[in-house]
Amino acid sequence: MKMNTKSKLALSLGLLVLPLALVAKSPEKAYVESYRGRTDIPVPISVVTPEVASRFAGQQVTLEFVVDATGKPMLISSATPNADTELVAAITAAVAQWKFSPALVAGLPVAKKVVLPVTIVDSFDKAAVAMK
Repeated sequence: MKMNTKSKLALSLGLLVLPLALVAKSPEKAYVESYRGRTDIPVPISVVTPEVASRFAGQQVTLEFVVDATGKPMLISSATPNADTELVAAITAAVAQWKFSPALVAGLPVAKKVVLPVTIVDSFDKAAVAMK
């Protein structure tokens, strides 16, 4: 029987580690909550975590995209030269499903560019993060 090993996407953002260490939540929920209260940038409301092959563990890809005034990510592309096309496609497909509260300027929603670095990890170990 063949085992299909999958890795999970971990958002490599400094704000992610602290909320995860403080509370036992999914990485997705902690990431979303770490941006609560911001209006100057697009704020993630919900995120989709793609599953990718374990051979991508340790790789980092940076995506660039625009969150339009309705909160939809658009024009998603990789800013990482020579990134694996399969990996970029999986991450791009997931980010395309994300939902955002758009950035506000003078109280009105506006489109804004986002640069999102992501790192692939084999598994997410909450205990290991809490110990750091």
